[in-house]
Amino acid sequence: MFGDLMKIAIRNGTLIDGTGVPPQQNNLILIEDTKIVAIIPESGDFDIETQIPQAAQEIDATGKTIMPGLIDAHLHLMGIRSMQPVQWVLDMPALRAARATADSKKLIEAGFTSVRCAGSDVSVHLKKAIEEGTIPGPHIVAAHKIITQTAGHGDTHELPLEWAIGPYSMGRIADGVDECRRAAREQIRQGAGVIKICSTGGVMSEKDAPTHAQFIDEEIAAITTEAHRVGIKVMAHAQSPEGIQNAVRNGVDTIEHGIYLDNETITMMLEYNTIVVPTFAIVNAIVTKGVEAGVPEYGLLKAKASHEEHIKSIKQAYQAGVRIALGTDFCGPDIIPHGENAIELEIFVNQVGMTPMEAIVAATKVGAEALGLENEIGTLEKGKKADLLIVDGNPLEDIRILQNKEKLLIILKDGQIKIDRR
Repeated sequence: MFGDLMKIAIRNGTLIDGTGVPPQQNNLILIEDTKIVAIIPESGDFDIETQIPQAAQEIDATGKTIMPGLIDAHLHLMGIRSMQPVQWVLDMPALRAARATADSKKLIEAGFTSVRCAGSDVSVHLKKAIEEGTIPGPHIVAAHKIITQTAGHGDTHELPLEWAIGPYSMGRIADGVDECRRAAREQIRQGAGVIKICSTGGVMSEKDAPTHAQFIDEEIAAITTEAHRVGIKVMAHAQSPEGIQNAVRNGVDTIEHGIYLDNETITMMLEYNTIVVPTFAIVNAIVTKGVEAGVPEYGLLKAKASHEEHIKSIKQAYQAGVRIALGTDFCGPDIIPHGENAIELEIFVNQVGMTPMEAIVAATKVGAEALGLENEIGTLEKGKKADLLIVDGNPLEDIRILQNKEKLLIILKDGQIKIDRR
């Protein structure tokens, strides 16, 4: 059964498998190479010692919690350090790539074994470097450039248009059905594992608002058709009912932010089984720390105006049964640094009203579904990747423990111990 591959046997411990079922005590988890090959309840029915293969590295998790690696379904590995959007374009790609390399390491050290980058011209290259073992980091599903309309959320409004469409731009501006189709194909050509569009305005864009709908039905449909033809999902920055409904109706798979949800929109999301990724953490940071961090005044005003409505909307979606995945929208500056992403779980519990178990499911199982990787990651089950955490303590008693890196004793990714703090 086991051959000569790397083998790990984790014993004892409390297992939170990510599916939402109650914790299980004293299981033997057997890992071979990159995958979980068995989860065996330890009981008096047989000698458990006979189940552990020869040469397996044994890990005793007595008094610890075993759970899936965390997933951030919306962040940006773009290597920025300023809250000024103009600076994002002015920083050279090589500098941003170097910073994003450091950010990738911070993510895996914080227990995030998988992430979805919602727009960055360097993340597809980080993904390759991580997969070849050159640098440490999580699994990355990368969007490459955001597709936006002229004057849309992904357009850098403060700059002359010829600069905003230049080689260092953050977004790919596209107008009209044919151009939207071409923009989607360009991102696929660059290696994107997800397509990101903006179907409304936003907080950190100068000349639009979260209530403004962007792209028309035919433009959105052209993009989703191209993505789905090659088996990848589409995520939409979408904050107002009209923009969210346009996205859902035309095949978008996940709604990002969802600030202004109403009953009609929530009903549509339930009908289409659409996931929402709220990204509370970035808004909290802008509202509480944005002035000192240099957030532009337009961003401060829009964040403060939408903050309470955002919480109310997601509470309503949660109570209605809309699937919610964890995402932070963190991108690197001091007030939204990679490595602190687990704060979103605390927000889910304290502001949305989730139980700690529901918050963990949002950060694991539903996150994997948002990434389109539910058959590979997100839960601890036979045949799935051995991406898991061994936590010194019980996050069901205090969800904040997942923000304490010293409590994340062991972090496995692809069956390999990436972090060992014992």
